Amino acid sequence: MSFSWTPHRFAGGALALDVANSVILRFDPARSIDRFAEPAQFQAFPQAAREFCAERALFGDVKPIDPASSETFLAFREAIDRHFRADVLGAPQVPLLADLLECGARLLRQNPDPLGLESATVHSALRLLSLPQKDRLKICGHCGWLFVDHSKNRSRFWCDMTVCGNRAKAARHYRRQKGEPE
Repeated sequence: MSFSWTPHRFAGGALALDVANSVILRFDPARSIDRFAEPAQFQAFPQAAREFCAERALFGDVKPIDPASSETFLAFREAIDRHFRADVLGAPQVPLLADLLECGARLLRQNPDPLGLESATVHSALRLLSLPQKDRLKICGHCGWLFVDHSKNRSRFWCDMTVCGNRAKAARHYRRQKGEPE
């Protein structure tokens, strides 16, 4: 299956979250899709990140993932998701933080190229760890993706208003028209 990387796929607001969000419908095993299950996406993702990622100015022209580190990169992706999702939900996270840091260190040791996507993703995750306002990290109410709320009053509910926000509003409108409770 071939995918295209669109601006919506980079709605996380940070490279590390965009990497974590590469699993679509993560908590629905019947419909879940891992975009990195197709090896060609390891090459396509950095190209799209150069164009759409919110942190593109920080990381610039990142190189594709070294095939030798792809398994470690995917383990780091899962550690990012587990840690920051627990952070948003207010769950205890010390073991998850240790896992995130260990996976990141392993990835950097395996591919120390400072221009590689691996390095950029680790640096992005570390930047998120030092985010002064932790309440800016959120989970999309529609798709479940992680994102950084950059709105002035921290009122975003959706990772991307043009996709998830519109879908949620359309569903609410449909339920109202049918007379169903919201």
